[in-house]
Amino acid sequence: MTILIALLVFYFATSFTLAKLFEKAGVDKNKAYIPGINFIEWAKLIGRKPIYALWLLVPIVNIFIYAGMAVDMVRSFGRFSFWDSFLAVIATPIIFASIGKNTQDKYRGPNYTMEKEYKAEMDAARKAGDKAKYQKLLRTSPYEKNAAREWAESIIFAVFAAAFIRMFLIEAYVIPTPSMEGSLLVGDYLFVSKAHYGIRTPMTVLQIPLLHNRIPFLNRESYLTHPSLGYHRLKPIEKVGRNMPVVFNYPEGDSVYVVPGRTFSIYDVRRNPKYLGAVPSRYPLTVRPIDKEDHYIKRCIGIPGDTLQIKERQVYINGVAAKNPKKMQFNYKVVSVGAPISPKALAAMGVTKKVGNSDNMYALNAEQVEKIKSLSPDIMVEVQTTNPPNMGLFPHDPKIMQNWTIDNYGPVVIPRKGMTIPLNGFTFPFYQRAIRVYEGNKLDVKNGKYYLNGKEAQNYTFKMDYYWMMGDNRHQSEDSRFWGFVPEDHIVGKPLFIWMSVEKEGPNKGIRWSRVFKSASIF
Repeated sequence: MTILIALLVFYFATSFTLAKLFEKAGVDKNKAYIPGINFIEWAKLIGRKPIYALWLLVPIVNIFIYAGMAVDMVRSFGRFSFWDSFLAVIATPIIFASIGKNTQDKYRGPNYTMEKEYKAEMDAARKAGDKAKYQKLLRTSPYEKNAAREWAESIIFAVFAAAFIRMFLIEAYVIPTPSMEGSLLVGDYLFVSKAHYGIRTPMTVLQIPLLHNRIPFLNRESYLTHPSLGYHRLKPIEKVGRNMPVVFNYPEGDSVYVVPGRTFSIYDVRRNPKYLGAVPSRYPLTVRPIDKEDHYIKRCIGIPGDTLQIKERQVYINGVAAKNPKKMQFNYKVVSVGAPISPKALAAMGVTKKVGNSDNMYALNAEQVEKIKSLSPDIMVEVQTTNPPNMGLFPHDPKIMQNWTIDNYGPVVIPRKGMTIPLNGFTFPFYQRAIRVYEGNKLDVKNGKYYLNGKEAQNYTFKMDYYWMMGDNRHQSEDSRFWGFVPEDHIVGKPLFIWMSVEKEGPNKGIRWSRVFKSASIF
């Protein structure tokens, strides 16, 4: 609603100031207040055909069309400076009001047509060899720009176009952690489509273009939290489905400590005593809006309304075993009671990295496990077991979790928009954050009773869809098993393909050419 109100205010302000320009140009000023007619008349005044105004109905394209029409309009009244063009794009009502009030600003004709004709006359003089006429036209041309202005406008347009594409269409993303190995590797650079799951309109208004949330070297955030706009999403090309890879904003990333090498959420620190004393004392707490929370990439395992459970590392959705990713990994202990295992033999299977500082622990997929076993009967390959209790797991309630581990977990019901749940001691730990933080309600518990926005409530109906995300490297992934549901307003986009892939240690250690232009929608 906020963004709609802002657009309506801008539209009415532009129409109001446009009326005076119409009057100066000999057009009935009342046409400036008629939707559609105002833009048709505007197009005609700058020298465009009336049908040109239809481009304003095409999403995304209309922003560039509007900018061009605004610049041509101010030039049609003799405003040719860099700042006139700049204001025409970012503050149209202001520059239109200035022209309307200035008695010296007269309508000189359709700029688009006049500029074409002037440049055609210059080309004709140059081709005819009439140097005197060409130099005179060049000297008196209102359209010529000096080198500094040409560079400035080119740079501004390039940054604007790149920022626009990044904000609405496609963004580059690099895999920073091994949580999706062996499907997506550390050092894979992806292009992520923001249109597939529906373009999410910007929420943070004031930000440094082309930066996500941090200014390099300065150790500061790259945006201002206010003013801000509400959550809105355009119609998706496809819905987020089970087993799809998804880029999203880290759900617990609203309040973080930015530590060199990684980011801790305030919830990580509160739940882990070893961080409680060190992290807050050395690093300030940073509060981030949704679209400036860190980007994560995981696989969507559960969709809205699903019941998810994990039994002996196998995920079950609504009681049925889920299809596993082909290269899903777990940690395995690999020990040979005979001859040592050849590193070359392991490398040939794609096994090159050990888990942590262990000498015999590897992250392996099922195919690699079988190949290692086939090397020798003396080789033992045992999956790493996890033992309860694991208090780092969602929903962080010992009464509910008891024997839950990352390998034996749940069941958990994933909220769906319109789904109603009872408010009680069992549901509260699962859904309190969704109700309070993600959906913006005040939820209190007093004397065993639940109060929603100050009123006693027996149940709650969700306003958004939620998803369950997990990494393919199941024993080395911080995912929904640790921080819970991912709300729909945190969804960023769909990974398309890998455009570059470098070794984990950096490009100087080599480029993985076999992965370049490989699809990122790996199962």
